[in-house]
Amino acid sequence: MLENKFPGKDISEEDIKSKFPLVAKKNLNHFSKFKIQGVEFGGKKIPIFAGPNMVESERLILDCAYNIKKYGGSFLRGGAFKPLTFPYRSKKYTETREMGIKWMLNAKKKTGIPIITEIMEEKFLDLVCQTADILQIGSRNMQNYPLITACAKTKKPIMLKRHYGASLRDWLGAAEYILSEGNKKVILCERGVSTPHTHRSTSRFLLDLQVVPAAKEITHLPIAVDPSHATFWRPWVEPMTLASIASGADAIMLEVHPDPENSAVDPLQPINYKSFKNLVNKMDKLAKSIGRKVK
Repeated sequence: MLENKFPGKDISEEDIKSKFPLVAKKNLNHFSKFKIQGVEFGGKKIPIFAGPNMVESERLILDCAYNIKKYGGSFLRGGAFKPLTFPYRSKKYTETREMGIKWMLNAKKKTGIPIITEIMEEKFLDLVCQTADILQIGSRNMQNYPLITACAKTKKPIMLKRHYGASLRDWLGAAEYILSEGNKKVILCERGVSTPHTHRSTSRFLLDLQVVPAAKEITHLPIAVDPSHATFWRPWVEPMTLASIASGADAIMLEVHPDPENSAVDPLQPINYKSFKNLVNKMDKLAKSIGRKVK
């Protein structure tokens, strides 16, 4: 079954048979295709998740929804519940929580764009499910198995982000929890890993694009890539987005904000609407050169 049988490979034939048989491909040409709100995953078209890191206000998230849909985004992303690395908040930061979820629902109703947002705690699952078309399990919760299992049982589609310290084996094992509950609409998302070497003082993660073809050797699930979180640096978002498509990514997640320099969270990484529009055009051109498309 494995195409790469060199010594030291992270995943064994026994892993495939006993640890994640549902996640594993049945044959070399087995790739899942499914639709979420009319958007196909695992096909030729590469969907785009785009929006601000955080749902800052009702006005901002509605403005993002209109512009992201206008310029080619498939889903509006935005965090109402935010797990920050450190407990201290800037003066700009206000976690909008339940109110933010309601603002996203309003944006969805007014624009028709479907929603992906992060779920952090099981007690908010019913509320988030009323708005979200896809539940995002964030990097830090990748191995929070009670939360993952609860989300899986809702039968809502799930994006499972890779933890920045997780091997491919760990990541696929976490996905198996979801599929074992009968939830087959799972998107894996690479968002950068921690390494001894990064390329500038504020670059916290290294975007592991090698994991895209590596994962596709093993699993039938579609693989998304989030270059914004990985690079943490606006000038690198475009080249790494294009590289993600070249690596075989099935979807792209981007941070987009009307005023990136003044965003409440991680102002170094979002791109503005004009940059998003131009990037979508470049993505589509590259995708078509390899037999896929974005538009």
